[in-house]
Amino acid sequence: MTIDLSFNHVSKRYRIREEIPSNGNGNPLVTKLRALRSRATDFWAVRDVSFEVERGEALGIIGHNGAGKSTVLKLLSNITTPTSGEIVINGRLAALIEVGSGFHPELTGRENIYLNGSILGMSRREITDKLDDIVEFAGVRQFIDTPVKRFSSGMYVRLGFSIAAHLNPDILLLDEVLAVGDASFQQKCIQRISELKRSGKTIVFISHDLGAVERLCDRVLLMKRGEVITSGPARQVVAAYQSDATLSSESVEVHKKGETKEVEIRTLSFRDAAGEVRPVFETGEPLTATVEFEVHEPVENAVFGVIFFTADGQEHFEFTTDGSGESISLKPGRGKIEFSTHELGVLPGIFFTSVYVSEGNPGRVIHYHYKSTVLRVDSGKVMHGNFYMPHRWSMTQSK
Repeated sequence: MTIDLSFNHVSKRYRIREEIPSNGNGNPLVTKLRALRSRATDFWAVRDVSFEVERGEALGIIGHNGAGKSTVLKLLSNITTPTSGEIVINGRLAALIEVGSGFHPELTGRENIYLNGSILGMSRREITDKLDDIVEFAGVRQFIDTPVKRFSSGMYVRLGFSIAAHLNPDILLLDEVLAVGDASFQQKCIQRISELKRSGKTIVFISHDLGAVERLCDRVLLMKRGEVITSGPARQVVAAYQSDATLSSESVEVHKKGETKEVEIRTLSFRDAAGEVRPVFETGEPLTATVEFEVHEPVENAVFGVIFFTADGQEHFEFTTDGSGESISLKPGRGKIEFSTHELGVLPGIFFTSVYVSEGNPGRVIHYHYKSTVLRVDSGKVMHGNFYMPHRWSMTQSK
């Protein structure tokens, strides 16, 4: 048995500085002194993680935003170094960590193919032999001699994936490559990853597309708060993740230290018509978003909202109590609020969701969880355009 990747008790710590409030003095020297005096706290993005990946194995890594998944790939690709522990890599490695990672914006698509290939240790002849396949797969032949700074984000990711997947790496690292691009390109990616797997390549795959993780991966790690909480066969670990499809611990706290939030959001979950919690729905299906909360102090005129973001970070739509015409008063104790739709109007894609509670709108935000839950929407009602509009048809004919 040959081990291509090894993580041995690896941890990654970041130092986060807390700003000391300004007294209004704009003196540059005072500003620098204040920065030096700012307090630093430790944030462990990855804590004591150990695993091995055998040659030819496809390993999936899943978990909520902030769980540490992308940090693991950045450590493997040497973008960042571990605070402690040992990483061993046996083979030529190609990584697609972010859209357009490794591209020089002033160079053309063709020049970036040669640049990336050279970085991977390929000879110019090897790159030339694969050039047509790379360009054809990416679907950018018309723009291949255009500087990539003029590429759309979709063109970036298609070319980036195509380079990584065609330059014959021993190990391929992929982070959310299926989250950008249309359905046909996503299917091409899955087919290409399957081909690489059959040819004996080692793959580490991060994705919120749990269906793709199940199809492509032999084994899956489930991460939370920088730690691996379970690992095993893909179907088993994905099921464990789905059964805990609620908020992670990562949130944005907007109160001062030492204060108690009047309202604390506990969980956000998505339920189907039968009341079952699910992370995956289809266009046109009934969906209920349930926000559970705890009230510590009374709040008048409370506003709740759930915001849905696309994979590229754009706000897509929002469920909110604002505008309902009813004022919500909260008293101490636990409670929940539900947002329901009879037919989900979102077309297929991956959506990151944030949830908040505020006093008034616009008003003071009390508690806000930022992009900590994921909703995947698969094909259901067959529609064209940007969204599905629930509707009915009726027809009359005269004789």
